[in-house]
Amino acid sequence: MGYIDDLFGLKNKVVVVTGANGDLGSVICEAFHNAGSTVIATDVANSKAGEICNAYKKIDITKEESVVQAFDAIISEFGSIDILINNAGVSTFEPFEERPEEKIDWVMDVNLKGTFFCIKSYVNLCDKYEIKAGNIINIASFYGVVSPDFRIYTDTPRKNSEIYGATKAGVIQLTRYFAVHLAKRNIRVNAISPGGIYNHKNPQGNDFIKNYSFRCPMERMAYDKEMIGGLLYLASASATYTTGQNIVIDGGMSCW
Repeated sequence: MGYIDDLFGLKNKVVVVTGANGDLGSVICEAFHNAGSTVIATDVANSKAGEICNAYKKIDITKEESVVQAFDAIISEFGSIDILINNAGVSTFEPFEERPEEKIDWVMDVNLKGTFFCIKSYVNLCDKYEIKAGNIINIASFYGVVSPDFRIYTDTPRKNSEIYGATKAGVIQLTRYFAVHLAKRNIRVNAISPGGIYNHKNPQGNDFIKNYSFRCPMERMAYDKEMIGGLLYLASASATYTTGQNIVIDGGMSCW
C-alpha cells in the first residue's frame, strides 16, 4: 500500500450508518462504499440504501432492543463493526409557543436517547465479541454550538428549533464524555457538526439562501458532499490520536 492508503485507506472496514434514508445519510453510505468499505445502511423505515451498500438493516434507534439485535446480527454476519456513524436525527419546526410535548419527546428520543442506545449497544458488543478497537462518529450540528440567526428565515417556515439545538449540543457532550470513558478500551469517539446544507431535492427558499449566504464568511450554503472529508479523516488511521473532537464544517459561520 502507498503512503496515502496507509493513512486514509478504508477498504474492507465494516461501517454502520444510521439514518441512511436521509439526504446526508445516503451520501455517507455512498462515500464509504466508494472507499471500498463494507457498508451496512440502517434506518427506521424501509430503504433502497442497500442497493448501493452491502446490506440494509431496519432499526428503531429509540428502542434499545432493536439496536442490540441489529448490531449483534451485523457483527455475526460481517465479523465486526469497525466504524459506527450515528447519523440519524430529526427536528420539528412549529413555533416553540405551539410546540406539543410529543414533538419534544420525539426529537429528544431520536437525537439523544437513540444516539446513546447506539453507543451503549456498540460498546457492549465490542466487549462481547472481543473487538480490539472501535470508532464512533456522531453527526451533531453547528446549531449545537451557536444559536440560529432568525433574521435569515424570511421565506421558509422551517425555522431551526431550540429542542434540535439542545439535543445536538447534547450529542457533542456525549461525544466528549464517551471519548474520555472509552479511551482505555481503544474506542475513539468524535463528532462532526455540519452547517446549513443546501437541499437539492427540496431547496430552501431563495431569500433564505441569499440571507444565509450573506451571513456565512464563505458566502454560500454547504453541499452534502463537503461533510465527507471530515468523516473519512475521523474514520481512518490518520486520526488514531484524535478523540473527543467536534469538527465544525460550516464555512466559518460559527466564527462570527
